[in-house]
Amino acid sequence: MKKLILAAIVAALAAALPAPAQSNAPYTEGPVWEIGLIHAKHGMADTYFRSITKTFKAVMEEAKQKGFILDYKILYGRASSPDDFNVMSIVQLKNYAALDRYREFIDPIARRIEGDTKTQHARSATRLDMREVIGYKLMREITLTGGDE
Repeated sequence: MKKLILAAIVAALAAALPAPAQSNAPYTEGPVWEIGLIHAKHGMADTYFRSITKTFKAVMEEAKQKGFILDYKILYGRASSPDDFNVMSIVQLKNYAALDRYREFIDPIARRIEGDTKTQHARSATRLDMREVIGYKLMREITLTGGDE
């Protein structure tokens, strides 16, 4: 009898809890992309790519191997104006929560591969002759799920 009463109480409490909100958005949310927009200066793209192969690529490969990032890519194309980007670096993270621990995971890898902060800053300063950072974006990937309602 006690089990029956306990079960009834649990069922009543569960029914009183609010139901999870259902979104009517026509998409589902996916991973988050950290996007760097860079302008490689005229004639310097190959030099810039050689430079980041030793640093950015090495750090991202290890972060991917350890499961901290899902993927990364470098896209290269023509700029639409002298002030536009021609290189895009994109890093795929599982979700926004991964950003909370980004430096905790990436900084030790970067220090091991690139050296201490002073060395990293010096290397970054040499890239000023090769590229200009136009900006950064943080965007969530979505998958479209429905049409008109």
